This record gives sequence, C-alpha cells and structure tokens, in this order.
Amino acid sequence: MAAVDTDHVAVRPQCMDRASPEFVGIPAPPGGRCTAAHFDLHWANLTAPLRILDWEEWGRAPEGFDAATLYAYSLLQVDVAARVRAAFPVLGSPTGLAAEATVCTQLLQTVSRGDNLRLKDQLQHCPRNSAVTECATPPCPGRRYRALMRDGQSVPA
Repeated sequence: MAAVDTDHVAVRPQCMDRASPEFVGIPAPPGGRCTAAHFDLHWANLTAPLRILDWEEWGRAPEGFDAATLYAYSLLQVDVAARVRAAFPVLGSPTGLAAEATVCTQLLQTVSRGDNLRLKDQLQHCPRNSAVTECATPPCPGRRYRALMRDGQSVPA
C-alpha cells in the first residue's frame, strides 16, 4: 500500500508540531518520507483471512506509521507486541522511531479525551518534558528517537 500515491494527508505536520511537545515531551519528528497509510491499523480492523477494514481515514503518513500503530495497540500483550515488532523491520529504525513517536503522541492525545485509557500506562513509558530521559521499560516509542535528536542526528527522509 505504501506505493499508492495520494494527496490526502492523514498526519498533519502542524498538528504534530503542537501536540508532540505536549504529549510526549519532544519536538515533533522532522518531516521525513511519507507513504500511503491506513491510519487506524489496529486489531479490530483486521480479519482472518487477512482483510483490512475501515479505510475512511487513509492518507499520507510517516513511513512505518501503520506498523507503529499496530505495535502500540499490541502493548498490552507483550508477546504479541514482540511479534509485531519482529514482523515490521521498520520499527526500531530511525524512520520507524519517528513513526512510533508520532503514534505515541496521537494515542496519548486520545487518552486525554477519555479514549484508549487501557493503553495509558504503556504509552506513558515515554517520559515527558525531557529530550534526553531514558524510558522506564523498552521498547519505547520515543526513547531512541530522543537519543537521535540529542546527538544531532536526523531521521532519514
């Protein structure tokens, strides 16, 4: 799906510029490569045999956004989260870490509105208000991203 070209934007940089510092305590990930994304890839939108449901919000998002979203929604089941992480090599890469930070920001924003409350504790393993603080428990959507930013490295475009 990433190869599909679209002008529809799912993740707006202006929103991330405002929300990322507030919800994960780091600057918004720099604009890297964007690809077409489902934008709401969680287990309720997957069927067996494999079908992906609920496409109304699809559009351009940071590369790895869908993998990062599925991973975030798997955090309550450590074994499932590990399998998702292993299945998507982009996760853990600089590009994937930026996507994970983006997803973490968006999900913490929904928590502040009363949604996804069951994920709150797992998502808050990303410390707030510090660009260099390490996470309490890895893997953390923002930990390595913050280290890259601290060391002056950029997320590849």
